[in-house]
Amino acid sequence: MEPAASRDIGTEALPPSDQWSTAPVVAAPVCRFENFLGAERAGTLLEYAISRQADFNAGTVLDPLSGQVSHKGRSSLVLPVTSAVFSAHLADCLPLVQEVLGHRAALTQTRTVLTAHGEGGHYGMHTDASRVRDVATAVSAVYYLHREPRGFEGGRLRLYDTVLHEGGARPAESYRTIEPEHDTIVFFPASAYHEVVPSTCPSGLFADSRFTLTTWISGSGSGPATAPPAAPFTIWPWMARAAERTRPLADAARDHDGARPIGLPPADPATRLTLTAPRTIPRPLSGRPPPR
Repeated sequence: MEPAASRDIGTEALPPSDQWSTAPVVAAPVCRFENFLGAERAGTLLEYAISRQADFNAGTVLDPLSGQVSHKGRSSLVLPVTSAVFSAHLADCLPLVQEVLGHRAALTQTRTVLTAHGEGGHYGMHTDASRVRDVATAVSAVYYLHREPRGFEGGRLRLYDTVLHEGGARPAESYRTIEPEHDTIVFFPASAYHEVVPSTCPSGLFADSRFTLTTWISGSGSGPATAPPAAPFTIWPWMARAAERTRPLADAARDHDGARPIGLPPADPATRLTLTAPRTIPRPLSGRPPPR
């Protein structure tokens, strides 16, 4: 076939512009693991969550301006927990997570709650600035648990993009959607705007809820921190700028859901996860494919 002739798109179809007016929209970095704990550990943890039904309380929201705690924009049940075993799993995978997310700040402590979303469960658009003092460098992690087959619908995580415009930043209208799959965990900047869309639970049973271990991983500094850039451009400072309006004006004495910090152990050299350079297969001189 004859090649198509080249055509020029002239000023009649594309008039010249004297000034750029567009604003870049940048996606939040995400790292997701499947089969994070394995079938046996995940099953045991799910049984534990279900067995503690009587200990869950309604999840709360902290107003950044007034400092008042309420249930506005949120419908879920929470149970503050600590786990040295879960923290050890986090510590082993954090070197890889930080490489993927372009994160370079020190992470030394965690706060964790078990959550349950049943019929009508949701959490409106927010950041995790009320959970950590150093939102510019903190990482949020959500580990999903549920019965199989799944007893609920919905409950997806929406992670919003960030618009950069005239030296400022704000959440975009666009987002990516993350499914709450059993025994998976997702990591993202604590400064990212995100929400949990409403869920339905036809059976009405607590055991059929959408369960998570939600963890906030941060440094132990007493004030805001700034992460050194990993590259000439990194989205982290811009996301922190967009999240600034959600930061409480005064540091709360304790977490509004009762989560308490525990130290993050060092990664075990034997099980520490990290990226490795891909193996390069040399091209054979004969031009034939290399033997397998």
